Parts: sequence; structure tokens; C-alpha cells
Amino acid sequence: MEKKHCIVVGASHAGTSLALQLRREGWDGAITLIGDEAELPYHRPPLSKEFLAGVKELDNIRLRPEKVFVDNAIDLLLGSPIVGLDSEAKTVLLADGKKLGYDKLALCTGASAIPLPMGSSLAGVHTIRSVADIISIKKGLVFAKTAVIIGGGYIGLEAAAVLATLGVDVTVLEMQSRVLARVTSSVMSEYMESLHRQKGVNVLTSTKVISLEGDESVAAVVCEGGLRLPADMVIVGIGVRPNVDLALKANLAIDNGILVDERGQTSDPDIFAAGDCSNHPSALYEKQLRLESVQNANDQSRVAAANLCGVDKTYNAVPWFWSDQYDVKLQMVGLSDGFDKLAIRGDATNKEGTGFALFYFKGKRLIAADCISRPKEFMAAKQLVMRKAEIDSELLTDESVEPAAFLA
Repeated sequence: MEKKHCIVVGASHAGTSLALQLRREGWDGAITLIGDEAELPYHRPPLSKEFLAGVKELDNIRLRPEKVFVDNAIDLLLGSPIVGLDSEAKTVLLADGKKLGYDKLALCTGASAIPLPMGSSLAGVHTIRSVADIISIKKGLVFAKTAVIIGGGYIGLEAAAVLATLGVDVTVLEMQSRVLARVTSSVMSEYMESLHRQKGVNVLTSTKVISLEGDESVAAVVCEGGLRLPADMVIVGIGVRPNVDLALKANLAIDNGILVDERGQTSDPDIFAAGDCSNHPSALYEKQLRLESVQNANDQSRVAAANLCGVDKTYNAVPWFWSDQYDVKLQMVGLSDGFDKLAIRGDATNKEGTGFALFYFKGKRLIAADCISRPKEFMAAKQLVMRKAEIDSELLTDESVEPAAFLA
């Protein structure tokens, strides 16, 4: 019997995990992992942190050494993106003209940074999504004394922390009334804004950018109301959009990403999807979710790989995220949107440096937690959120009770 071929499109966290997990689950046919970038797969979170800061080099952030792909007989095709997909003929067309046939296809195409609708072609205007983006920013930092960061989400704040530490004069512009408004409560937003201001970053909220000035290179950012900020560099962190072009070519069901079931299967039974590009049903939150996190990319892709091999598994992991800014680690578990009660453990200003934890409730059920330098609370909250636990908020805020006791 002829052995089957699985093509995995996208050589980042989801694609790499999926390809390797296929082997662990017993896939004995050919596996081809195709990536747009010419680079060996690498970790993305350090891009806006250690790699931008120059603390780590590219070889320090590889997902796996090349030998691992060789040992697992995974054919790496890097630097030649797929430009065509025929799901009826089961073929993909590469940019170099090569056509490949598949039996099963996994789309791990990720997401792309949303560009600013104006001034994106000016030199000195950057997004953060790839190694090439960071290399370009590093070159600019040789000359840049002032930087404006548009967007007060994770990426924007992480970049602000690195640039401020490197001695750049940094301003963060956020259109909403507070930073991190999409992902956390006002308590955490206030703490993060205060942290950045203490480090010398100028944080301006409720501020909308209307244009960028400059001939060939960016010179200034102009905001609604007439505010003009000189800038040698602009970093745009206004979100990402899922890469669904190939899915559209295959006539797959799309809704804020590629729609998949709890097994990772798309509307085509021979095509699976995982990671930032996919929109999956969550039994935990009883709704569709498209998550942008390494945890989701890795866990979801392993489930998809199992199902590609005929091992029936369902995906229902607890989402978790983290962000490093200066010497502060923010760990978040669950999704807090829709919470109706907030319980605070510790001092939410963190003046003593002992950290704090925010617990989010919907009714009596714990749905999420945000932790600053509180790893024990984070680990306990993970378990409680997964269990859909109903728990007394006063127990969580009582500092005399060890976090391990929450689970009793």
C-alpha cells in the first residue's frame, strides 16, 4: 500500500509542533513542512523582548535544531511560499513553480501584523512579526533617538520596555481609554501604565493617529486634536489578522479565521488547521475562539496531528499567556471578558515588589486570573479555571492561605 503524504503549511509554533507530533502519533508516510521565511523555525515571543534587546541571537531562539527535522524525516521547504492550492486535485503550487500533491493538508498559516492605513511605506515605520522585522528595527536603532509606538497591547508595551531600557525616548499611543483594554481589567491597565511611566515612557491614551509626516523617512506622528510628536522611528502594534488566503482558495469555511471543529478539522475532511489562523469551538467558554498564543498553537496542533493519524482527540485547553516587561512578568490564564466580579490578592500597585493577582468571576465561577510575580497563584488558577470551579473569592484574597489550598 502506498504511504500517504501530509503537507504542513507554516513553519512556526503550530506547524513545527504538528509535523513532529505526526511522527509521534505514528504517521509513517512523507511529511513536508513549508515555510514562507528562509529561516529555520524560531520562537516568536522573544522577538519583541530578548531578540530586540540583543540579549539573544537568532540561533538561541530556534524551535528545534535542523537535526530534529532530519531525524524525524520531515522535509523542510523554507523560503518558498505556497501561491496556489487546489483542494479537488489535492495539490499545492509553490512560488518557485514546484507542484506537490498531498493526501492530508494542515494549514498553520498564522497571522499577519495589521499595517497602519497611512505612511506604512515610509522608512522607519515598522511592525513586529518576524525576524526580518526586528533586524530592520535594530538597524534603525543605531540612529533613532525618539520612537513612537502606536498601540498599547502586549507587542507595543514589550517593545516600549526594550527601547526605553536602551535609552530611546519612547511615547506609546493608545486609541482606547487605557492600555491592554482588549485583554484585561482597568486595575491591570493602571498598573502597567504606571510601570511604563516610572521607566520614563510617555503613555498617551484616548489618542488617535491621523497621519505620519516625512519625505522618505518618518519624521513625526500627527494625532487628532493637533498633537504632533517628532519620531525617528515608529512601531505599529495595532493587532493581527489571520492568514486565510489559502483557505479561501480551498473554499473552506471562514469566520475570523479558518473554522475548525474540536478535532482541528476544517470543512474539508482532508484539511486541518491550527494556531493563530484557526477559529475553534471552546467547551470551556461555550463559544468560538481564535487565540493568538504559543500555548494554543502548540496544544491545538498536537490534537490536530493525533486526529490526522486517526487517534480521536478533542481540543479544550485552558488559554494562557505571558508578557515580560522590564523585570516584571505578567502571567494570564483564561479569558476575563464578561466578568462581573474582580477579587484582588495582594497590593495591586506592587509598591513592595511582592506582586499581586487578579481573579475574575462570572457569578461564583472563576473564569480567569492575571498575576504579577505570583507563579503559585497562576498555577492554581489554571487548575481552577479548567475545572470551572465555583470558589469563595475571600479565600483567594486571603494572603494567609497558600495557593495550593485553593484546589482542596
